[in-house]
Amino acid sequence: MATDTFNVKIGINPISWSNDDLPSLGGETSLYTALTEGREIGYQGFELGNKFPREPAALRELMAGYGLDVVSGWYSGRLVECSVQQEIAAVESHLHLLAENGCKVMVYGEIAGSIQGDRSAPLYKRPRFRNEDAFKRYGERLTAFGKHLLNHGVRLAYHHHMGAYVEAPDDIDRLLAYTGDDVGLLFDSGHAYFGGGDPLTILTKHIRRVCHVHCKDVRPAIVRHARNRQWSFLDAVLNGVFTVPGDGGIEFGPIVATLRAHGYRGWLVVEAEQDPAVAPSYACASKGYRTLRALVDDASLREVA
Repeated sequence: MATDTFNVKIGINPISWSNDDLPSLGGETSLYTALTEGREIGYQGFELGNKFPREPAALRELMAGYGLDVVSGWYSGRLVECSVQQEIAAVESHLHLLAENGCKVMVYGEIAGSIQGDRSAPLYKRPRFRNEDAFKRYGERLTAFGKHLLNHGVRLAYHHHMGAYVEAPDDIDRLLAYTGDDVGLLFDSGHAYFGGGDPLTILTKHIRRVCHVHCKDVRPAIVRHARNRQWSFLDAVLNGVFTVPGDGGIEFGPIVATLRAHGYRGWLVVEAEQDPAVAPSYACASKGYRTLRALVDDASLREVA
């Protein structure tokens, strides 16, 4: 008999219905549609997008009406170029929104210098720290910022992301070496693969710091085209580089098993930027949920076998 259970929840990002960075992708789809379909599929919560209320009570009332949790929400950080105090002032309303809605993590994405939203910039032009000292100073600022978030019950979940300072496996290694435990890692399987690494290897190496998980699949052939043809990140998205778990080249069984074996407690979030006109939202969100649900249930069953 197992002494504990695999205590995870399965959530989704609204990007499956409408894309904040590319409003032409599902921009006409209402929040009502996303929440209704997500609940019907079986998801337990949603990460935030730009169509959600920004006032804590209004958000809480909305989500309660659907029986859904607020999972987390993306924060566009600029600690590469800003002071800790400037960032603390900038994050105040977002932090309050998350904390008041029971969120335990904040998705931190570094957008200073990032080319992730620039369709004219090929991926190789992403920013890099000019030297090791600059990276170390960045880590110190992140740690101080992370301490501030934890004082409000929310942990910084750092999102390694294509087109940004922390993209490749070596970047992730250095980030975690230069930050304290107050900074957690958001493990994103799709960005791990696209960034040049093996997702399972990265997860296993840094499992102790993982506090949030984005389950994103990839189409390996499109990843190769994006690199070889010098596409931008957004062009890669438009050409279908990402998809939901169970529809691409990443094996999620070993990922879920690793999380279970190391006692991960948190959310598994389906997040796959796609064009709903090509990849219908409901069908894709359903496939992603069924894939993860089967793996999570199998892991839980094996614990008590």
